[in-house]
Amino acid sequence: MAVRLLEKSAPSAPVSVFAAVGAGSRGRVERLFYDPRLTRVLSVRQANVLLVAGSLRDEDHDDLRRLHDQMPPPRATVWWGSDPIFGFDDLTTIAVEDDPVAAIVAAHRALIMVERASEPDLLPNEPANPWRGEGPHGQGGKGMMGGTPYGRPMAMTNDDLRDGLALDAYTAPFGPFLPMLPPGLKLSLTLQGDVVQKAEVLRPPLAQHDDGPTRALRLRRVARLLRILGLDAHADRLQDASRASECGEEVDFAKLRRLVRWSGALAAIPPGLGVVDGRDVRSRMRRWLDELGVQRPDPADPASSEQPARLVDLLEGLEWTEAILVINSFDDKALLAMAPVEKEDGNAEKGEGEHHHHDHSSRDHHSAGHAMNHGGGGSA
Repeated sequence: MAVRLLEKSAPSAPVSVFAAVGAGSRGRVERLFYDPRLTRVLSVRQANVLLVAGSLRDEDHDDLRRLHDQMPPPRATVWWGSDPIFGFDDLTTIAVEDDPVAAIVAAHRALIMVERASEPDLLPNEPANPWRGEGPHGQGGKGMMGGTPYGRPMAMTNDDLRDGLALDAYTAPFGPFLPMLPPGLKLSLTLQGDVVQKAEVLRPPLAQHDDGPTRALRLRRVARLLRILGLDAHADRLQDASRASECGEEVDFAKLRRLVRWSGALAAIPPGLGVVDGRDVRSRMRRWLDELGVQRPDPADPASSEQPARLVDLLEGLEWTEAILVINSFDDKALLAMAPVEKEDGNAEKGEGEHHHHDHSSRDHHSAGHAMNHGGGGSA
């Protein structure tokens, strides 16, 4: 009886979707999840449909395959305005101008009703670092602290940037599909607990189209910051207002400004965080709030001037949530200018880093997500 009830109700439940966002697709992906038939999850491990939206770089392909293989079966992939990459079979492709919701729901239902086979793993099941039979004891370790014992290098101590205490530090890549990072941005971060000791750009963010009304775009920007601060209900209100604004419905922008200010969001952002040309994260968010309802292009961001600030310089020494706030406080054009590639993303990033990299698909937007498991945006 219970099983039959589950069989009837499961196909009608909202579909848990993880979005791997490519070039020019951030806005339309955010708008897609206005539809109540879909739920956007922050970890690919919570999804059974992977949505690939927009074009990807060749170097992103392996990250996408790793991301896919972390999704528990039964699973399916839907390509929306994106060219499928080698290895994926049973393709569901949707043109960029078409609505993919029906295809996503159909794929989900077919999986639940066992009318469609689950997609197999794309990559071989092998450790990030070969360790069996390696080293004097056959477990990958070498000497006191060297090698990769059981496939994982040991954390080495570095002096903490704040008080000089020697703490364990580890380096891992984050991106290019981490939900709280701009699409395409891939960073190499050395972390001591929650503190960024060192940051390097491995791949820049993908160019995005700031499509749709400017008012709706500002609402979405503020909503992203609210979600990072843990104010999901307030972020949802602004997302709803963004949808209404794009549909030509009347929106009370003054009420939304009061909602955000009374929430304490501005006070929760540390003063002096991410200062560029005299503006910090708090002042940039306040500017977006003040300009809600104003249908004119954004003024030029100081960060996109001839000699923009370097993103990595702004991140070092910050806690995880502070760093994510800084990154999301710039518009896409400014961030692209601030994030030139400074380190080759090659074999040096494989092994331990690759493992952490796809573990990052379960990190949520809040600071608690980092403390819990370093999960995040998916191949992140």
